[in-house]
Amino acid sequence: MKVLSVNAGSSSLKFQAYEMPEEKVLVSGVFERIGLENSFYTIKINGEKIKNEVNLKNHEVAVKHLIQELLTNNIIEKLDEIKAVGHRIVHGGSKYSSSVVINDEVIKDIEKLSALAPLHNPANLMGIKAFMSSIPSAIQVGCFDTAFHQTIEEDRYLYAVPNEWFEKYGVRKYGFHGMSHKYVSSKASEIIDQKYCNIIVCHLGNGGSISAVRDGHCIDTTMGFTPNAGIVMGSRSGDIDYSIIPYIMKKTGMTIEEVDNILNKKSGMLGISEISSDLRDIEEKILIKDKKAIMAHYLFVNSVVSYVAKYYVELGGVDAICFTAGVGENSPHVRNMVIKRLACLGIKIDNEKNDEIRFGKEGIITREDSSVPCYVIPTDEEVMIARDTYEFIK
Repeated sequence: MKVLSVNAGSSSLKFQAYEMPEEKVLVSGVFERIGLENSFYTIKINGEKIKNEVNLKNHEVAVKHLIQELLTNNIIEKLDEIKAVGHRIVHGGSKYSSSVVINDEVIKDIEKLSALAPLHNPANLMGIKAFMSSIPSAIQVGCFDTAFHQTIEEDRYLYAVPNEWFEKYGVRKYGFHGMSHKYVSSKASEIIDQKYCNIIVCHLGNGGSISAVRDGHCIDTTMGFTPNAGIVMGSRSGDIDYSIIPYIMKKTGMTIEEVDNILNKKSGMLGISEISSDLRDIEEKILIKDKKAIMAHYLFVNSVVSYVAKYYVELGGVDAICFTAGVGENSPHVRNMVIKRLACLGIKIDNEKNDEIRFGKEGIITREDSSVPCYVIPTDEEVMIARDTYEFIK
């Protein structure tokens, strides 16, 4: 049974086609610069990458090319073989705690929630509508990034602001990267062979978040009302004193929109290092002892350690700590720094294993006598979307 897993951005569309329930990837690809000049798409099939430069006027045109590639490469013989399409949707608010079949009510809700995710929800909707139009026989399923975190209790998702802000305007912690945290915590539970367990997931990439998961349910996470809360990230500030905002506005004459843009796109490791938001670039500068690069690295690691320690206490001890996403999977140096800072908890890194496990590898990176095993688990949000989608058609 064939299922598509889709992540639509404002000018992009990523996809993977699966044979379910085997979870076999049949083809994957990405359409880029949709609606812009020099648009193109790349597909990967049988280990081979193929790039085509085409005019992608809108998402619907991109979907038509996608379908043609499926037919040309004999992934499908006819359109109705695609039984369902799962869509990543960034914001589901408080209403959606699980994936759902998309209908008119769901579409209206996604539109309403666009105020909370103005860069993402409208783009996600474009993808949904394009597939509804192009593959009308397929069930369309919405998989919300916020859903996994809706098990967080009120005393952890509320902010200490007037209740009216929450009741009227929805100001609360929502959390993001939910599909990744759900996948990695589930995989960790399988690895340690414990259904009932406490797990900390460190999703560390250009954007990053950490979650505390008890028995498969999230009890806390670092991202909040927006993805700008929590740990230091590539270009996002993470947690700051809110009074900095009006102070900088008065000092510089900048508007709230300009300050918000800086805190999202020009802060974090990029802001401190003045080099890049990519940790690989920063680590190159660390090798030549660039002070700003070193400081950016320390601020990032400090923020990760602070939340891991906090969640260790909130969970009352943990059965596993997991590293995932671009930095978590591929930077032994970051993992080493984080784990060494947690040595007071009895956690001990195995340097040889830590250095070996990267570039898509999975495995344990702590010693046998470590109080808590730490794992590198490559995330797979696409297969998580496919799994959730398959539940509606099996």
